[in-house]
Amino acid sequence: MSTDLFSLKGRTALITGGSRGIGKMIAAGFIAAGARVYISSRKTAACEATAAELSANGGVCIALPQDVSTVEGCTLLAQAYGKYETSLDILVNNAGAAWLAEFDSFPEAGWDKVMNLNLKSPFFLTQALAPALRASATHEQPAKVINIASIDGIRPNPQETYSYQASKSGLIHLTRRMAGRLIEDNIVVTAIAPGAFASEMNITARDQSEAVAARIPSRRIGTDEDMQGAAIYLASRAGDYCVGITLAVDGGVSYAAASM
Repeated sequence: MSTDLFSLKGRTALITGGSRGIGKMIAAGFIAAGARVYISSRKTAACEATAAELSANGGVCIALPQDVSTVEGCTLLAQAYGKYETSLDILVNNAGAAWLAEFDSFPEAGWDKVMNLNLKSPFFLTQALAPALRASATHEQPAKVINIASIDGIRPNPQETYSYQASKSGLIHLTRRMAGRLIEDNIVVTAIAPGAFASEMNITARDQSEAVAARIPSRRIGTDEDMQGAAIYLASRAGDYCVGITLAVDGGVSYAAASM
């Protein structure tokens, strides 16, 4: 077995929503595995602060602040990345949003904002960066696109987050469809469906971790290492033959006999 099976040495990665939460976890893991990492987020100060923090121990993390909720924003991010690099090895579509409201009062704004960022943007950002991904991709070392979905896209969550759950389910199927096309260009598309990880997106897991852990078959919430291990697996040589899959990283929630 190759000792470089999980190495990302010499590879470049771009992670949206990379200034905090799951995106930041993945960025830190990729840097530790040897990658040169670019992170993007809507808030410039937060993006630059995280890049500085992740670069402090000798790694390379570069901030590319950008709102990718529109096609124009996706194009601008691809252009900003192109000022640094001519090719891209790994794209992680992680930027996302959620909206909670009762069925009878669920607003159109809560539908459009979530669908645009969670489902539309991963497609159009991948499209905008396709030339850079193709420039990197070879039969021996394919480029990678990793979409961050959710276990809420695998089974219903009792919370009334209608657009969020629909968007993540859609992203899982979009991953399969994109994978079927882009493997022709030596680009492997996969997805991760996280469960409970402490973040600003999941404040319940962050602030009530013991209560949440009690409802998880593994009896704990996810750690940074859990997310990093899954992402590095898919991004590295280890995951080259996994095309179109969605990897649930949730401690067993998705397939437990009793749902949360």
